[in-house]
Amino acid sequence: MASQGLHFAGLELLATAVVALDEQFVVRYANPAAENLLATGAKSLNGLPFLQLFVERQALERALSDALSTHWDYSAQNVTYSRAGREPLPLACTMTRIETSFSNMRLALLAELRPIEEQLRYAREERLIFEQQANRELIRNLAHEIKNPLGGLRGSAQLLERELDKPELREYTQVIIKEADRLQRLMDRMLTPHRTPRVEPVGIHEVLERVRSLVRAEFGVEIQRDYDPSIPEIVGDREQLIQAVLNIARNAAQAGAKRISFRTRAVRQITILRQRHKLALELQVVDDGPGVPEEIQDRIFNPLVSGREGGTGLGLSLAQTFVQYHQGVIEFESRPGRTTFRILLPLT
Repeated sequence: MASQGLHFAGLELLATAVVALDEQFVVRYANPAAENLLATGAKSLNGLPFLQLFVERQALERALSDALSTHWDYSAQNVTYSRAGREPLPLACTMTRIETSFSNMRLALLAELRPIEEQLRYAREERLIFEQQANRELIRNLAHEIKNPLGGLRGSAQLLERELDKPELREYTQVIIKEADRLQRLMDRMLTPHRTPRVEPVGIHEVLERVRSLVRAEFGVEIQRDYDPSIPEIVGDREQLIQAVLNIARNAAQAGAKRISFRTRAVRQITILRQRHKLALELQVVDDGPGVPEEIQDRIFNPLVSGREGGTGLGLSLAQTFVQYHQGVIEFESRPGRTTFRILLPLT
């Protein structure tokens, strides 16, 4: 096993499960990540027919044969790993043709195994990045187009007000002026994310305590804390991080939550936005409110999408933007009585 570890030194360090197969599709090597995923030691896996590990043996055999006959990678989705005494584990399996020898055996394929849920999360993150970039550009252009005539509209209303003799008519011009001011503030909020972040060491628990005091003062909602004191400082923009968490907590309070929880944990060896990180912060904001309406859950981070009457739909969009500026991402799951927003941020 020592020589095997030396031969596959690069694979030993991967967080992704990888097994090497010979031309008869027999396992000849499994890295530590594969041992963890398959809950079987490398010695036990070595020499096992790869097909026997899965339910879809015929389909997988065809995929492996195709991978041998071409120089292209071949991906087979929804392969189910059979585990004695446990629930079957759905996996995504990618086969890559290789040409190398080891211990007088010719190795033919590398099989990369990932849980389906992880693959789906990657897909969601990539879609989210694309949508956020498109939305930011759209909103920025829209805000600039709206701001230009707003000044003229407000100025004209002020000039008209000076010419009116009847006070009751001036009420109408005041409506125009006030609404123009409200739209101006909305446009400013849309353009705010585009300033350059001010980067400095930030204690995440200081950020949370600030948000906690603001939300308690505004709504009187009880906020419980479950902090991991070992989490190091983040290098980032303090005000953007405060605003991101505040928008999430404020949304929960406005939706009618009676109790909100802040929870922090350090997570290791995690992929965020397709980048692998040795250490990351997981910040959860949990509330007992009515939950995110099902019909908008796929669009909840899009600007101008709101589940609350009178809401602008900018809060969560801005929060996601600010977190992405820190190479992080916001995920969520929601049902009536429990909604969890999960912020993942890399730690150095």
